[in-house]
Amino acid sequence: MPGKFHHENLYRGPDLLAKLATLRVTICGVGAIGSNLADNLVRQGVSRLRAIDHDRVEEHNVSTQAYAEADVGVWKVEALRNRLFKVAGVEIEAIRKELTPQNAKQLLADCDLVIDAFDNSIARQLVQQTVRSAKIPCLHVGLYEDYCEAIWDDHYSVPSDVQGDVCDYPLARNLVLLAVLISTEKILTFASTGAQQDLSGTLHDLSVRNLET
Repeated sequence: MPGKFHHENLYRGPDLLAKLATLRVTICGVGAIGSNLADNLVRQGVSRLRAIDHDRVEEHNVSTQAYAEADVGVWKVEALRNRLFKVAGVEIEAIRKELTPQNAKQLLADCDLVIDAFDNSIARQLVQQTVRSAKIPCLHVGLYEDYCEAIWDDHYSVPSDVQGDVCDYPLARNLVLLAVLISTEKILTFASTGAQQDLSGTLHDLSVRNLET
């Protein structure tokens, strides 16, 4: 009987799946990018996953994030933990805390890779300062309007916040999924070879390209 990663095993090979099973990943922020990325990673063999977020699921999250209407009002990390256990039998480490200068070093310790999926510049700056100090590989994933990017920390500059409510802006689910797709592929490449490649994508023309730095 084929196992739950049968197709990934045929496509990626058993060596990569073995590496993914031991890869320790911390995702900072489990909103549109982070929740869908976590879901994608566990379906491809990642099983050692820590998620950090201190927000609850709201109704407007249902269309772009990996949550159901029944999750509205639940802490996002708890809803994600329940979902991923049902999806792939993976018990993630759910950290229902805000990342602060006081706890960042502890919360980002003991991992092989940090994914920055936060939606504000202060949190992204804190992630960058912490991973650089601890020398932890970090992939920053973001999107704006029709554009998305996945940039490794060596080439990343924290952008300024946009004006207004960070949750009140046009966002296409397909742009989120495009960001998740390119991020996942770069994470799998990193797990396989250690290579770090920056990519960007635009939705209107379904274009993915190397990011010039």
